[in-house]
Amino acid sequence: MSTLNQLSLQYPIFLAPMAGVSTPQLAAEVSNAGGLGSLGLGASSIESCREQILKTQALTDQAFQVNFFCHRSGVLDPDVAQQWIQHLQPYFAQFGHHAPEQLNCIYPSFLDSDDYLHLILELRPAAVSFHFGIPHPHQIQALKEAGIITMVTATNLNEAQAIEQAGIDLIIAQGIEAGGHRGIFHPQRDAALSTAELVQLLHQYCNLPIVAAGGIMNGQHAQHLLDLGASAVQLGTAFIQCSSSNANTMYREALFDEPVTQISAAISGRPARGIVNDWHKWIEQLDRPEIPVYPYSYDIAKQLHQLAAQQQHQGFAAFWAGSQVAEIRQLEAAELIYTLAKEMRLA
Repeated sequence: MSTLNQLSLQYPIFLAPMAGVSTPQLAAEVSNAGGLGSLGLGASSIESCREQILKTQALTDQAFQVNFFCHRSGVLDPDVAQQWIQHLQPYFAQFGHHAPEQLNCIYPSFLDSDDYLHLILELRPAAVSFHFGIPHPHQIQALKEAGIITMVTATNLNEAQAIEQAGIDLIIAQGIEAGGHRGIFHPQRDAALSTAELVQLLHQYCNLPIVAAGGIMNGQHAQHLLDLGASAVQLGTAFIQCSSSNANTMYREALFDEPVTQISAAISGRPARGIVNDWHKWIEQLDRPEIPVYPYSYDIAKQLHQLAAQQQHQGFAAFWAGSQVAEIRQLEAAELIYTLAKEMRLA
């Protein structure tokens, strides 16, 4: 039985695991409609992860994936941190506050301990995926022995080959069009391949099933990538507008009213595509100082956004979205899955 067949999906459509946006309700709706639902747990505590997984399992008996960040934890340069704090101080001052004196590591990596691994082995979701890198060999082995399907994001051939050699089951081929964080293993090394280019490249040189991700908003986009060699497709931006997502009103409105995106590392310390706002227009200047390593820079970005939002200013929010967001449609999750399947001539 193939890896995809083990998931018993009606349609080869995955919901992208969007940390901060995904919910158990959205994941379950996608899974119950015949796709693969997902939970983005990279920013969640162990307790929150447990709660979200159990709630999703209560809402569906179908397969879904959980996702974690798998970055190599960087060491914060104190001089770089202080320069960045000073760079952002004028923007904090606009809202009557001082910038923080230090930056904190707000997101752990799956690589840092086995706490998340033990939780996954206990609760046994059908699949687990990783962004920014590959788990440790002992972690992969434990997941495989538990019968849990493993997936890792690749943005180029070298990453995909490393994923294959590590014994992972599926490759998520993330093109440059994708919203949110680039899955690049090294923050400064990005081949910037389109989804179609990447799928063709991996189809030629890799043996694992490929899940195409990035810029997919309708069934025609999806079918084209399947024709190029992908075994399934993964969509995120198209589902953010669903009422069961965790996106706030301003985020939802921006998807339809301001559908222009750009990639920037200024928000989190890693390149990520989002709707153009004050970060892109004012912070990401040609003469800006060096950005602190991920996720330390995300700490101050979230603090600035929180202050601004308290005064009804949303210009410092991280409204992640893919390059084709202008093609978004207002559909609930189950209807969107069926519409995609119909456009792909699968329903």
